[in-house]
Amino acid sequence: MDASSEELRLRQQVVQYARKLEGSRYRYGGRGPRAFDCSGFTHYVWKRYGVELPTVSAAQEQVGRALAVREVQPGDLLLFRRSRSARVFHVALVTSNRGGRIRMIHSTSSRGVVEEELQASSYWRQKYATACSVAHLRR
Repeated sequence: MDASSEELRLRQQVVQYARKLEGSRYRYGGRGPRAFDCSGFTHYVWKRYGVELPTVSAAQEQVGRALAVREVQPGDLLLFRRSRSARVFHVALVTSNRGGRIRMIHSTSSRGVVEEELQASSYWRQKYATACSVAHLRR
């Protein structure tokens, strides 16, 4: 198996595992497995696959490799700010990118772990700031 097909398989496994956690409760500072905050969720999912992410969303952006949103693949992270100059306050995990229609799974304070389309959410679409890949950090 070449490196690219191995990474694709890893990304598919990450998304499948994240989806198993859908419906988990939100808890500020939650690191799982019963409750998560947003960065606790991405930390928990990627840790299962040998990627040790920080437990703060702004720090997750710093360790990732920056991507244009059109380049995101399953397993990549989307980061959100309340304004252009504000600090990152939220992170989500990409589940698919089909022709620029991006689906993500994340832990929200109002609904817990949910999967939804970025462009269909007026709230999240307006706050999207950057994207990054963390698959390369696998040990």
